[in-house]
Amino acid sequence: MSSPIQPQSGADDNVAPGLPAAPAYPQLRLNIAALDNNIRVMAAWCRQRGVELAPHVKTTMSAPVIARQLAAGAVGVSVATADQVAAALGWGHRHVLVANEIVDQRGLLRLRSWLEEDSGREIRCFVDSAAGVEAAARVFAGATVSLEVLIDVGTPGGRTGTRSLDEALRLAGLVHGTPGLRLVGVAGYEGVVPNSRSESTVDAVDRHCRLVRDVYLAAAQYFETAAPVYSMGGSAFPDRVVEYLPEDSLVPGTRRILRSGCYVTHDHGTYASVSPVPGLIPALSVRAVVLSTPETGMAVVGAGKRDLPYDAGLPVFLSAHTADGASRDGATAEVRNLFDHHAVLTGVSGLDVTDVVDFGISHPCSAFDRWPEYVVTDGGGQATGVWHTDYNRSSVAESRWP
Repeated sequence: MSSPIQPQSGADDNVAPGLPAAPAYPQLRLNIAALDNNIRVMAAWCRQRGVELAPHVKTTMSAPVIARQLAAGAVGVSVATADQVAAALGWGHRHVLVANEIVDQRGLLRLRSWLEEDSGREIRCFVDSAAGVEAAARVFAGATVSLEVLIDVGTPGGRTGTRSLDEALRLAGLVHGTPGLRLVGVAGYEGVVPNSRSESTVDAVDRHCRLVRDVYLAAAQYFETAAPVYSMGGSAFPDRVVEYLPEDSLVPGTRRILRSGCYVTHDHGTYASVSPVPGLIPALSVRAVVLSTPETGMAVVGAGKRDLPYDAGLPVFLSAHTADGASRDGATAEVRNLFDHHAVLTGVSGLDVTDVVDFGISHPCSAFDRWPEYVVTDGGGQATGVWHTDYNRSSVAESRWP
């Protein structure tokens, strides 16, 4: 496993003796026991259902976490941008799936450069338009390597991706006949729906999964690999995804790859309410100090939009203790709203200025990107080290600029 990265000088006394000081409050905190549990649980879930996992590492962009995922059997990593490809290569990963379109010349030139530098690298991306195919062809024409691509299948009103079987097949035929490109599979993303288990939501997910499977089976005639890839998201609805996997007998050699990323830390909100994978445990929290109690039943805590994700629900109050570490048993509070650096709590009892509050978060993908470093704790909440994220390392692993 990767060792903890030393933090910048900071102030805090809640770290075990002999370890570096943790960052000052507020802090993002990762329970390593819960993290390792989640990695084991998801790896076993995938093995039992005959699917592979290439986790979407934009969730954490943190090398020690990703190393644990790979050690547990992940077959590669998924990313969203060329900069994230650079980070993944810098960490030593050689199987990278860009679960997105790359159509800008600079981004495509970077892919070509990385592939030409090391023939053992596998860097693939999505395509969903003739214009995107043409952009890639201009860069890879005459190259010593080909760009391997997957047809991206989308949903009406959603994000990227072709919207119909006919459109996807026309694109597959175009890729097949384009020098410099190779068609290696089909991908979809079933998560562009409300994160709920309502009948209408599950029906929408099922329709998308059926369409992606139909596209995959129909496009198989154009595949240019002995191991074509069928890839889906698999974070909130992996159980529905596995219901619609393409049959082995129809496309021999198929690799079924999920790209789930949020399972690794789970959460106290969005994924806690919809994930069908039993045994996942929330591993993330944010710790901050009560700055003020200006009104009865109200408290203001020193963590806000800069520190807490709020795109998929407000954080939840978990627990509190005094500045000296004594538990505030029976304390209650609810987050009313967030400002840049403040959380306003209502329904407050048992909290005083200088107390320390722990919040649970919803949607891990919007948590880590706020933090250049975070505190790692053991299962009992004792800090054991500080790890870093790498969201801004755009040039790592690049020996030259195309």
